[in-house]
Amino acid sequence: MDSAILVSHARTATITQGATGFLTIDLAALGRNYRKLVSMLVPVRAGAVVKADAYGLGAERVAKTLYAQGCRHFFVAQFVEAARLRPALAQDAQIFVLNGLQPGNEIACADLDIVPVLNSLAQWQQWSAAARALKRCLPAVLQFDTGMSRLGFPPEERAELATALRNGTKIEVLFIMSHLASADETEGQQNSDQLAEMSCIADEFPGFDISFANSGGVFLGKAYHGVLARPGIALYGGAPSAGPANPMEPVVSLDVAVVQTRTVSPGTKVGYGGAHVAQREMRLATIAAGYADGLPRCLSDRGAVYYQGTRLPIVGRVSMDSITVDMSALPEGALTLGSLVEVLGPHQTLEDIARDADTISYEILTGLGDRYLRQYR
Repeated sequence: MDSAILVSHARTATITQGATGFLTIDLAALGRNYRKLVSMLVPVRAGAVVKADAYGLGAERVAKTLYAQGCRHFFVAQFVEAARLRPALAQDAQIFVLNGLQPGNEIACADLDIVPVLNSLAQWQQWSAAARALKRCLPAVLQFDTGMSRLGFPPEERAELATALRNGTKIEVLFIMSHLASADETEGQQNSDQLAEMSCIADEFPGFDISFANSGGVFLGKAYHGVLARPGIALYGGAPSAGPANPMEPVVSLDVAVVQTRTVSPGTKVGYGGAHVAQREMRLATIAAGYADGLPRCLSDRGAVYYQGTRLPIVGRVSMDSITVDMSALPEGALTLGSLVEVLGPHQTLEDIARDADTISYEILTGLGDRYLRQYR
């Protein structure tokens, strides 16, 4: 075997055997989550939101898995994400750019057969100009703001857009859409307010299919489904709604290695700033993940990891590359250099960590760093 190949194999083996963290992505569970959502939506189609590298889990692997389950509509946020994903999917898969296009990306977008979501008259005009320059009809989706005040045609632009559509255009509108701002709050008034506004828009722009439901919207009922739903967090095992038990399967688990263990006396300061002071003799373990790896600093003295079902609370401040936990509840010698503790798994969900960090599961999931060894099952 070539010496360079031998060196490459040796490096790979070293990285694998000596990895400090293992992020496991269960593609079978991902597929089952997609099928569960499809079964709830029939006869409505289910797309998939794969923006932010499929919420940090690898857009190419995730999209291919979902394509094999029958998904043909994939949503990203930025054009660069769509351009990277396009070679991984067959041509019958449609890729939509939710944020629309920045000026200058129009021709490349058309050449790659990517569909922009147009959010304003300015984006409409840019895409129309591209269609005229290419002398062909170009597909697009029209997004309307129904009360989130983030993306979408605002109410004051709708009349001019309707006039442009009546006067003829080289843009083929595939469907219209909006985004629910509070879909995870099943009893929230904003959901019904947005639904009523979307109904008005449908009357103003008749004849177009509607895409409305995100993950939470799937669980709000058929009135919110439209003809194409756009689930995201639910695919990846996150809870689509606050309150009730999470109906989705976990897709991600994370185990992180111990770097060092020690016993400290009462009065010993732990971590940056001496923020934690031992009130008793404690046995501590430092693990090889910190806020650079997606574990927020606000987990300091609040969060925990687990070992064989035993909760090990974080003590002191979360560092960039490490966290110190109290392992006093474990038998002597249970954790040593290289032992793995559970950060995400059967004893701690995305929602558990998000609660302890006073954030949302989306932020935890998308923040998991690239220093973990990723394993796809």
